[in-house]
Amino acid sequence: MPHRIIFSDIDGTLLNSDRELSEHTIAEIKRIKDTIPVVLISSRMPSAMTHLQEELNIKDQPLICYNGGLILVNEKTVHSTFISPDITEVLCEFNANQNFHISLYHNDDWFVPEMDFWANREATNTKVQPVVRSSNEVLQEWKINKKGAHKIMCMGEENYISEAYSFLENNFGDTLHLYRSKPTYIEIAHKNISKLTAIDFLLNTHFNIPISDAVAFGDNYNDIAMLKAVGTGVAVANAKPEAKEIADVITLAGKENGVATYIQKNII
Repeated sequence: MPHRIIFSDIDGTLLNSDRELSEHTIAEIKRIKDTIPVVLISSRMPSAMTHLQEELNIKDQPLICYNGGLILVNEKTVHSTFISPDITEVLCEFNANQNFHISLYHNDDWFVPEMDFWANREATNTKVQPVVRSSNEVLQEWKINKKGAHKIMCMGEENYISEAYSFLENNFGDTLHLYRSKPTYIEIAHKNISKLTAIDFLLNTHFNIPISDAVAFGDNYNDIAMLKAVGTGVAVANAKPEAKEIADVITLAGKENGVATYIQKNII
């Protein structure tokens, strides 16, 4: 299949063991970027992705944030799907004893109730600092301004996260996409969106490239649909078994420059 455009996941796929871009990755993407668009696609918020775009010199390309919940072109929103504040309120009521951490995200805003262990760890990983503000205040403001969460992140001890997952699945399984990225995490988005819906949107409205000419790189459950749909789905060696099973190609692990190695060997 021809490689006319690249979509790459970030965490577990593009970054090295220091959660940074390696010199090899930067060099390979800079080598091809003027002829083949490279689009980052992640569950991250925009400001946790733009510094990577800058390092790769691809600031002119769109960003797919929040697993497809927010798509930016030239730093302007071209697509946005968020979770109703009413649903988020029910989750906060369920967590009245604050057994687990709840982070709320809208566009480039990240709100946390306090800078606890979970908020600090996420800030270190993404190189973004959240705003400390009560969830109730945030939700009331969102209601007034007709906003909602592009992503909700629940983080905490495994037993509490399991209880939260069951509660959300039982009450909002038809509305929410629940993704247990780790035993201590739940990433929550609207069920209508995915990385694949975002890719389809950009290919049809911005690039005019058939999906059969696209290559995508990923490692996790939320990458499976896009890896299966694109012309060439490439899983890194550290990917979940389910992702590797449906991938067309398996490259080296993310920490071993798997994306750069594939590009070097297959894109002249």
